[in-house]
Order: sequence, then structure tokens, then C-alpha cells
Amino acid sequence: MPETGGVYVQAESEVAAINMLYGAAAAGVRAMTASSGPGISLMQEGISYMAGAELPCVIADITRGGPGLGNIAAEQSDYHQVVKGGGHGNYRTLVLAPHSVQEMADLTALAFDLADRYRNPVVLMADGFIGQMMEPVAFTQSATPPRLPSWAVAGTAATRNNLISSLHLDQDDLEGHNRDLQAKYKLAEQREARAEQWLTADAEIVLVGYGIVGRILKAVTAEARACGLKVGILRPISLYPFPVAQLERLALSARLFVVVEMSNGQMLEDVRLALNGARPVEFLNRMGGNVPSHDEVLRRVHELARREGIAHDTHASQSLREERMAHA
Repeated sequence: MPETGGVYVQAESEVAAINMLYGAAAAGVRAMTASSGPGISLMQEGISYMAGAELPCVIADITRGGPGLGNIAAEQSDYHQVVKGGGHGNYRTLVLAPHSVQEMADLTALAFDLADRYRNPVVLMADGFIGQMMEPVAFTQSATPPRLPSWAVAGTAATRNNLISSLHLDQDDLEGHNRDLQAKYKLAEQREARAEQWLTADAEIVLVGYGIVGRILKAVTAEARACGLKVGILRPISLYPFPVAQLERLALSARLFVVVEMSNGQMLEDVRLALNGARPVEFLNRMGGNVPSHDEVLRRVHELARREGIAHDTHASQSLREERMAHA
């Protein structure tokens, strides 16, 4: 498209798409692709190759229900695949999780910057709700001008000696390359962890969820606060690097954490690792394309508050619920 300088190509398959990204990125072009879970599975070999060759790209994963063919409803069940590096070898991808259409736009721009900064694939992981949602969006009026990286293979005399490859046949060479990659990931962990905190300053119960779940948790938190419960939210924006330090700080004052997911508890593992037993971690989930409802999350919060002896006004909660139902 001449007005933006962008080129759109319909690939014949996900395998073709990721290899097109490899070629475009090797030539110094900013490139991205998108699919859902089964398609991302087919891209895994190419993603590993790009991470091994230190090529930047952006991949959008609009997660659908699984495993297998599953359905096209929203889930968050690609967490392990995307966050832990679903392909072969010792690589990682940086992963961002938007919770609105505005963040889809903002985090896509950030993803390109991070991909260039760390010469690594970056994944936008969104659920089917975010992927199909319509909301107003304000686009930034500035853009990063295109430039040819010094390492790119551009078919020019200046780039003739550049080589893009993930092939290291000597064991010591490959080990050294792997150690360089791990040092890069460690640097990203120190600099790029992102999360939104809401009403956590005095929170006794901290709800943890990302994507569309984060929006549900905000509504639950507002109603719980109206009933006198000190509830707050930590919403991870970067799934890798994971916001470990923010969870550790919240554990100094919060009494209980509740992880809410649209999966079998894949992020739950990272929350428990981050807290390392400092505070109890409860879990609420739905699967198969079902979404945790406002009422079931709020009900669980009240149950846990009673169990832990956290004071709250149950009558106010009932009145708010009845008022909400009357306006429905």
C-alpha cells in the first residue's frame, strides 16, 4: 500500500508464512504474521530458526479453543506453547498480552521495537474476544522510519559478507551461541517486564489475570471494594518476561492471590514460582471457550474472604448484585 509503504502477502500455509518472515527479516525488513493456536504450532520450527538466527519479527497469536481442532471460541491455552518457547532448542520469545483494542495497537508497535532491540521474535498473545472486539483506537502520529540494519543481507556490496544462519556444527560454538542468547534473555527479563496494577496499595486479596480476564477482574474488584473488601489487580502485560518483581513486592502486604485463567492453569505455575510460597495462591478457571463470569469470580472472592477472616459487608454485596440484575 503506497500510503504506508506496507506490503501484504497471502501465504499458502503457516509454514510458508513463517519462512517468508525469515527471508524478509534477513533482508532487514520489519515483518509480521498472525494465526491462532494450530497455525502457531505449524510455525514453531521457523520461530526456533528465527530465534537461533537472531532475526526480529512480530507474530500475533489469537488463541482459540483446543487441543486438536477444538473450536474457534476464545481461550488462553497457548500460554505454554508461546511463553515457554514451543519449538526446539533453548530459545525464548518475548510475549505481550493486550486486554483491549487500543493495547492491540500500542503493543504491536512496542513489539516491533522490542523485536529490533533484542533481534528476536516477539509474540502478541490475545484471546478470541480481543481479536474480534471493536473499540475506538487512537493511533500514534509518529512512526519509526525504516532503516537497514548493519547485519542484514540486502544484496548490496556493503552487505556481501553478512551471513544469517542458526547453524553451528561445532559443539563449543553452539554452546557459546546459546550462552549469548541466554544473556540476551536475561537482559530482557531485567528491563522489559510489564504489568498493570490497580488498587493494589492496600489490597489484601490480589487478583491475577491477563487479556480479556483482566477486564472482568476490574469489574469484580470495583464491586468487591464497594463491599469493603480490599481487593486489587495485577494484570501481566508481558507474559515473558513475567512480572516477577511486582508479584514479590505485592506479597509483602497482600494476604492472598487468586489466579483467574481461561486455561488449565498454565500461568498459575509462573505465579506460584514468582511467589515461591510467600503467600497462598488460589485458582479459578474455565476452558473450552468459556469465560469466567463476573458473578462466579466475585462469589469466589467472597468465599475466600470468609475463609481467611477478611472483613467485608455481605449485605452490600447482595444489594449490588440485585441492583445489577434489575438493570440487566
